[in-house]
Amino acid sequence: MNLSIETLFTTALGLQAPWAVKDIELNTMKRRIDFQVIYEAKRMACPACGMTDQGIHDRVARSWRHLDFFQYEAWLHADVPRVQCSGCGKTTQVPVPWAREGSGFTLLFEALALSLCRELPVSQAASLMRVAAKRLWTRIAHYVPLARAQDDMSGVRQIGVDETSAKKGHEYITVVHDLEAKRLLFACPGRNHETMTAFVDDLRGHGGDPEAVEHVCMDMSAAYTKGATQVLPKASISYDRFHVIALANEAMDTVRRDEMRTSAAAVREAVGVDDKKGVKCLFWAMRKNPENWNRKQIDTMHWLQRSNLKSARAWRLKQGLREVYANALASNDEATARLELRAWLSWARRCRLEPFKRLALTLAERFDGVVRGMLDGRSNAFVEAMNGMLQQTKTAARGFRTTENFIAIAYLRMSKLKHLPDNPLVPAVPRSLGCYVHRI
Repeated sequence: MNLSIETLFTTALGLQAPWAVKDIELNTMKRRIDFQVIYEAKRMACPACGMTDQGIHDRVARSWRHLDFFQYEAWLHADVPRVQCSGCGKTTQVPVPWAREGSGFTLLFEALALSLCRELPVSQAASLMRVAAKRLWTRIAHYVPLARAQDDMSGVRQIGVDETSAKKGHEYITVVHDLEAKRLLFACPGRNHETMTAFVDDLRGHGGDPEAVEHVCMDMSAAYTKGATQVLPKASISYDRFHVIALANEAMDTVRRDEMRTSAAAVREAVGVDDKKGVKCLFWAMRKNPENWNRKQIDTMHWLQRSNLKSARAWRLKQGLREVYANALASNDEATARLELRAWLSWARRCRLEPFKRLALTLAERFDGVVRGMLDGRSNAFVEAMNGMLQQTKTAARGFRTTENFIAIAYLRMSKLKHLPDNPLVPAVPRSLGCYVHRI
């Protein structure tokens, strides 16, 4: 069948009567195509009250950026009618089917923009779409809250809580993830106990039940512990094993640095190194698992373990704590885990190394939560991975300017929101089924 070019583009743009394409202007110099759309009806229903057969008061010129047409920038223009209603007495502009009210973009353009922002830094997505980054941030701020308002959290049972930096300095946000669904549930500025109260309020607002939350995995923050105890009464708290081992690594590094600062020559002599490169080899060997040592690190650690250095004692303490965790996972016996952890705490208290004495006191104060973290196998590894991705994204985007933007992009990328606009470039049918083409 043969169609006029206006009818063809009316169909391609998804317009239905009384909307239609009246004119098309292609400017190859500016690489731009403009579609003039008209409203062909003379009378219509009032958009405000719904009263039928109302006359048009006047028409207002509006323009919208659309998806590119091949390599050309596409724009829609329309004289949008306003209805003067005899029923409600209001003069109301007719909504257009291709764009939301107040937007300078079509719905399809905004949907593509959101899809790109989920994968790329916003500044890069804006460059590809040839718009200002601020305009994409505005769309994110509009659509993300709408999608979150429809989010269902009724199945939340296990959560992970952590903090991540929002800006340079000491500006942090608290993030709460669903450990089972592997998605971001909540984020807000700050890292005090009140953030847990804010999470519970948000959880209730999305159909969740705080008393149904069974497990909270977190680091050893006293603020998060206090908040979770107050607002999640039936949840058992476990302290993430990766954070505990990280604290042991930090204590070991403190001992090593202090010893190098006070007696560097004795350390180099004890481990058989005489330059900075050898000291760096010692540093990485102490942090790595023994099965991952290379030949030079094996030799260095051989001499370290036979020395009387404080660093050697610190390394043995750190390895001892790792063995306690490994044995707990292997045996899955709470009594054994408690016994071995108490033995390690006793060793750390008597080691005469202040960083490990402080660590022993911290673990003793949170003993039950540490044991639960040793046995249940759950951790904040997923939360830490997501935090790492957020930090990489922040670096690539050269900052989010505001904490609100940072939180919005976190929801867009990591909340698995189901009520965002669909990507218009996704194939309409699976490729395996072939492509059906209407011949014009």
